[in-house]
Parts: sequence; structure tokens; C-alpha cells
Amino acid sequence: MTGASDLVVAIDGGGSKTDVVLLDLHGRVLGWQRGPGSSPQVEGLGSSVHVIDELVVRVLDGRRAARLAHVGVYLSGLDLPEEIDAFRTAISGLPWSRGPLTVENDLHALLRAGTDAPDAVAVICGTGMNAIGVRRDGMVVRFLALGPLSGDWGGGTELGSAVVWHAARAEDGRGPFTGLLPLLLAETGATSVSALIEDVHLGRREDDRFGPLAPLIFRAAHAGDAVARSVVQRQADEVVAYVTACVDRLSLHDVPVPVVFGGGVARARDPMLLSAITEGLAARLPSAELAVVDAPPVLGAALLTLGDAGSEAAALARATEELSTDDRLAAGAAAVH
Repeated sequence: MTGASDLVVAIDGGGSKTDVVLLDLHGRVLGWQRGPGSSPQVEGLGSSVHVIDELVVRVLDGRRAARLAHVGVYLSGLDLPEEIDAFRTAISGLPWSRGPLTVENDLHALLRAGTDAPDAVAVICGTGMNAIGVRRDGMVVRFLALGPLSGDWGGGTELGSAVVWHAARAEDGRGPFTGLLPLLLAETGATSVSALIEDVHLGRREDDRFGPLAPLIFRAAHAGDAVARSVVQRQADEVVAYVTACVDRLSLHDVPVPVVFGGGVARARDPMLLSAITEGLAARLPSAELAVVDAPPVLGAALLTLGDAGSEAAALARATEELSTDDRLAAGAAAVH
């Protein structure tokens, strides 16, 4: 596979970071760039396009865009057809977008990173939470994933907000005491939860920065805190609910269904959370088998993009090896310079 179009660019963008990799059609990583989040829902469409364009230009490193056999863009926040169309329009004037191009939600990349089974479910728990289910006849199940408006709960943002919510109620007496209260004050440096909330209300502190507080839930839960344990159980129940909804809507009860679990919360591999999810799936969907994806999410984007470009199985195997961890990805990209 040689000629003018001998490269692909694969892009995975979420609420906290964006990875862009350049590969040849044999699956060799030629470049890698990481930048801030590029979810259009979080950052806005213009900022999303700006982040991605800068990273693509950098990863191409002077190579001609005409050499691109395919570009795959997989982003969190592209949940509706209108959002995908708007993103396509926004990038249409950029040189790297003029050839064969795929624009899709990042759940497709997560699913491909974890399995190539024709019947499967993927649940992502990162900044937000979402899921996708696929069936061998091409049917796909999706969710609106527009936050509380569409019934969503369970991403890092919600988990971080739960820390503040329960700590506030513990402080003012509306709820039971929880170890989340002292942990929150130590983490933020606030003198009290009420002072922290006043700062948010008056614009002195941003409430969208609560996501990094999510690990406090698991720290307190493992210390035996009942309130934190209830939040972990709720998180597990949400994962099971997504999987159950996908299996029900796809009528996959009688076939083995791999369940790919990814995102920052998943990759932390908290044993209490994973145990609760496994138990919940066993009780409701005995045919489901949970698998956590530890590889960078851009692996799935790369495999899909190489496949769209016509690369063979050996190329996909090589890309899988080179993109298996952040360390391998960085080493592979550095080795070609």
C-alpha cells in the first residue's frame, strides 16, 4: 500500500483531553499530539475545532494533507446528527478535512478499542457518561447524553458534585456526617463547605472544576464511609442500567455480550466499583461480560480509521501494539523523529 495517499490521522477528543495520532497504512505510529479537551458540548464548537486543527497541523509536521488516505474524528459531545453535521461544516475549509473523512461520537472508538464482536455494548465514564450498543445486523442503540436534561448521572463531573452535595448536607445538618466533608475541605483549601458554595455562587470559583474531586468518593468509600459507598453503588447501578437498556433494545438476551467499560473513572479500576458492576450484571444479564479498556481511547479511533483506509489485519495488529499504553504511544512517536 504505497502511493500519494499513504497516511491516516485518528482523533479522539473528550471533555478533558484530545489525542491525535498519525499512522502509515501499515499501522506504524509516526506522530502523536495531546491537547486539552475538545468536546463541542463542553468547549463550544469553535474552540473544539481550534484545538483539533492545531493538533492535526502539529502531528502532520509539514507533511502534505493530500497524503491522507482517511481522517477519523471521534469526539465526545457529538451525540445528535445535527451536531455531527455542524462539526463537519465547521471543519470543511481545513486542508486535512478535504479527503475521506469520518466524524462520529467517541463511543464508537471506545467500543472498537475493546472488542470487534458484532454484538456488543460500550459504556464510557469520563467527564460525563454515555453508552452505545451494536448488533450484528447493523442496528445501533444510542442515548441523548445531554446531562441531567436527558436523565444522565454518573460521570466524573457528577461524582465530584456529589462530594460537594453530601458534604454540604453533612455540614448544615440536613444529612448524616460523612468523611467526604473533611476530605473536600482539605482538597480545596476552603474554610467551610458553605464558603466554597458562596464562592461558586458569586463567581469567585468555577463549579465545573468539581470533576477532579471524584476520586474522593472512592477514597472515602474504601475507608468505610457509608455515604460514599452509596454513591459508588449508585455509579455501578447506572452502568448496569445502561447495559440493560442496550441489551433490551437490541434483544440480545440470548447471546454472549461483551461490555466494554472505558473512560477515566473506568481506567482507575476501583475494585469496589468493578465488583458492584459485575454483581449487578450477573444478576440481570448473565450473558454479559465486563472488560475494562486500559488503552488510550485513540486506539479505537486508529483501528477504525485504518480499517476505513483499507489497511490489512497485520496493520491493525501493529497499531494495537503501538497504541496499547500512553508510554508505548509516546515511545513509538518519538522513535520516528
